[in-house]
Amino acid sequence: MASLTLDWLQLAAIVGALQGLLLVAVLVAQRSNKTANRLLAALMAAFTIFLASNVYFAAGIIYTHPHFFGVGYQMPWIFGPLVYLYAVAASDRSWRFTRRTLVHFLPVLVTLIMAAPYYMMSGAEKIAAYDSWRTGGMPAQLAIVDPFKYVSGIGYSAATVLYLRRHRRRIEDSYSNTTRVNLVWLLWLAAAAGSIWLLATTLRVTDVGTRLRDEHISLAIALLVYAIGYLGLRQPEVFRYETAEFRIPSPSVSDSVSEPVVAPEADNARYERSGLGDREAMHLKDSLLAIMDAELPWKDSDLTLPDLASRLDTTPHKLSEVLNSEIGQTFYDFVNGYRVREVQRRIKAGDTRNLKMLALALDAGFASKSTFNQAFKKHTSQTPSDFREAVGACG
Repeated sequence: MASLTLDWLQLAAIVGALQGLLLVAVLVAQRSNKTANRLLAALMAAFTIFLASNVYFAAGIIYTHPHFFGVGYQMPWIFGPLVYLYAVAASDRSWRFTRRTLVHFLPVLVTLIMAAPYYMMSGAEKIAAYDSWRTGGMPAQLAIVDPFKYVSGIGYSAATVLYLRRHRRRIEDSYSNTTRVNLVWLLWLAAAAGSIWLLATTLRVTDVGTRLRDEHISLAIALLVYAIGYLGLRQPEVFRYETAEFRIPSPSVSDSVSEPVVAPEADNARYERSGLGDREAMHLKDSLLAIMDAELPWKDSDLTLPDLASRLDTTPHKLSEVLNSEIGQTFYDFVNGYRVREVQRRIKAGDTRNLKMLALALDAGFASKSTFNQAFKKHTSQTPSDFREAVGACG
């Protein structure tokens, strides 16, 4: 048997495939949010098969083991749906894979049926078909559907990003600290997957040779697998999904409470549906402002909408209605406004001479430096340092 020689790109793909297998085992063993972990494990398995398949062809292994011909053909059709469904499952622990979910994988079934005759060939016939594809291109029926995998990949990547952005807006209606529940790393994953699809599409449109195109894509996927593995080792909590303790309402079931302030007529209609009248709304608003000033609940970095609603002896939905229609803010912005004003007060009082800015932020209820900086800039249009300098200059 001839010795196998791999170049550095093929070696990188093989190492990526092995990393993918390791991640599959780690994810399957996770006990929390099994649905999300199994979807990510399936994605890692698909990456592994794709990477190994490209090495299989590039290194000429097909000529000694032809029966694996076409094993990786359906994998690109699987990537997009798995990334999207994984984001949905990771952001909502109550979500489950159902029969309706299978509609996302119909293209996989269609291409599997179309490619079935090639899977049924003998080893010699598969080698002959492969040589024919290399010189004359793939058969017409497969050539027609092949470009749609790029449309599918880019479309699912965009859908994933949009879903996660909507998720972030929804959690701002329920959480004063979104650090644990905003799933930023999922946005990173979706953006990385989308970038790989854009790379693949660009290489296809510019008519780069098949082998060179496959090598570039394999390297990009291998790097993505390395990054996920590194993230899992450095921050294993990302696979434990510290998401919402209670279900975050979607726009369809929450009367779109995350929308901006709407016309009074629309507000009245929503109040009628929720049972919240104008008088009760005004009373709840007054009670809310009073409790925020008297009891300082905003100093609790883990304060949530249900927590505050419980203090007011009302429901989270009614409180969210009041915040949206009477105050014109999300719960996140409303609470962090108090925290920002507290930091401003202490800066003006000269407390930064003895304490660092982060200490003031933590005392005010912020959970992290990044959240504090973002909220401060949003509410004041200044960075904390610029505000401190401005106050010093005025003094």
